[in-house]
Amino acid sequence: MSKILIVEDDEPVRTLAARALERDGHDVETAEDGELGLDRIRHNDGGYDLVVSDIRMPAMDGIEMAKAAARLFPKLKIMLVTGYAEQREQAEDLRDIIVEVVPKPFTLAQIREKVRLHTR
Repeated sequence: MSKILIVEDDEPVRTLAARALERDGHDVETAEDGELGLDRIRHNDGGYDLVVSDIRMPAMDGIEMAKAAARLFPKLKIMLVTGYAEQREQAEDLRDIIVEVVPKPFTLAQIREKVRLHTR
């Protein structure tokens, strides 16, 4: 299926989402923050079908990571997730870079469906 990168600092959320997407047949890699996520994107030459990233993270947030990744790989699909309304509004300015902003909390079924929609 698709190659997915999950960038999430909350280990239980990262692990559960990765397992759910792997069960759908996706090849899933993870990163604990935006800096590590951007390193993986660079290392793989942008070769992900979708990057799913939390917005609020230590070191480099998801918005900074998305902007940097889009400069390097303009066709890379990036989906952001957040539980904060003000961050959702901030991400709206990135419409040319991201495919969607998903509100937290989300169910595993919801994230699986969103990934399915954006990896067709």
